[in-house]
Amino acid sequence: MDLSRPQCRHWRELVLLASLLACGIRQATSQISIDPESLIGIKGFRSVLVLQNVTQDAQEYSWHRGANDTVENMIVSYKAPSNTWQSGPMHSDRENVTKTGDLTIRRTELSDAGNYTVRVDFSNRTERATGYLYVQELEKKPDIWANTSTVIEYMDSVAIICYTNATIVKWYVNYEQVSSNDQMTISPDFKTLIIHKVGRYDRTLQCETESIPEFPRRSEPLSLTVYYGPDKVQLSTSHIIRNGVLSARIGSQVRMQCIAISKPSPKYHWIHNGSRLSFSEAEIILPSLAWEQMGRYRCIVENPTTQLAMYREFQIRVHTAGESSSLSLGLTPHNSFTISGAKVVWLIVITVLGGVYICGILIYALISHFSTRRHRGA
Repeated sequence: MDLSRPQCRHWRELVLLASLLACGIRQATSQISIDPESLIGIKGFRSVLVLQNVTQDAQEYSWHRGANDTVENMIVSYKAPSNTWQSGPMHSDRENVTKTGDLTIRRTELSDAGNYTVRVDFSNRTERATGYLYVQELEKKPDIWANTSTVIEYMDSVAIICYTNATIVKWYVNYEQVSSNDQMTISPDFKTLIIHKVGRYDRTLQCETESIPEFPRRSEPLSLTVYYGPDKVQLSTSHIIRNGVLSARIGSQVRMQCIAISKPSPKYHWIHNGSRLSFSEAEIILPSLAWEQMGRYRCIVENPTTQLAMYREFQIRVHTAGESSSLSLGLTPHNSFTISGAKVVWLIVITVLGGVYICGILIYALISHFSTRRHRGA
C-alpha cells in the first residue's frame, strides 16, 4: 500500500508544531518546507516525505537524518543537472529521493521515526527544512468471539464480542455493514453485537476497528452454523397430479419424490391410507402399480434439529380409458369431469322416473284427445 500522502488531517497541527520545535536551525528566510501531512508513517508501509515550495532552478536535493545537514548524517542526494544519485552514511538501502526532491522510505520501521533535514541547492542560494517523522504501528486484527456457534433459525439469539482497545468499531454481517435495528442491537461502546433471532443468511460475522484513521483492521470471519427448515416442500412424480389426484394404469411404474430445503438434511416418512410405509428416503418407486397400492399418500419431511415438519399428500387413482389421452402423453388436461358410482345410479333412476313421468303425460293427453272427439261425434 502506498502511503505517500496519508489523509490524517487531524494530526496536522500536532505534527506541524513538533516540526517547528525540532527545526531550531531552520532559517527564517527559507521558502521550502516538508508537507506536515506526509510526516506520518505506518510501520511496514512506504512513507514519502513531500517537499513543498521548490522552484525550478533547484540543482541538488540532499536528505539528512537529524536536525542538521552535515555530511556524516546524509542519507541520499540527487543532482538534477547530471541526473545522479549518491548514498550517504545514513543510507539503509530503503531510502531514495525522487527527481522532485521527495524522500521515500520503503517498509517503514519504528526506528525510522525522528528528524529529517533536506537541503536544496539552487543556482544562487541554499535552503533547508526539517520535519519530524512519526511512525505508528497498526493495531493487530481484533479478535472476535460468540457465545455459541450453532443456532436454530428464528429461534435462537447470539451475542458477539469484539476484543479491541479502539474506540471506533464497525460490525459486518455477511460482509455488509450493519447497525442497530429490530433484528440486532449494538452496545453503546460498539464492542458487542446481539442478533436477536438469527436467520440462515446471518452466518459470517466480523468486526472492524480504526485506531489510525483510514487504516481499518477487520477481524477474521466468524462463521455460525444455522439450522433451518424444512421449507418449500415440493412433490415430484412420474405422472401428472391434477387437483391432488395422480392417475396411473395398473402395472405401470410410479415414481414419487419429496424435495425440501433444510439444514441438516431432513428425514422422510411416507404414509399410505393411514399406515406408515417402510420407505425412509426422499423417493419411492412402485415398479408395478397394483390395486392395493391405490389410495392416499402423504410425504412427511422432518428436521429433527429444528423439530419442524411439513408434508404433501395426493391420491393415486386408476387411469380409465375415458380419461383424456393427454394424461397418457404426460400433458396436463385442460378440462376433466368425473362422477362417482353412487351418483351414476341416482342419475339412472332419475332418468328412468323422468321418462315414465313424460310417457304418462303423453298417454293422458292422447286419451283426453280421443275422448273429446268421441263426444263430439255422438
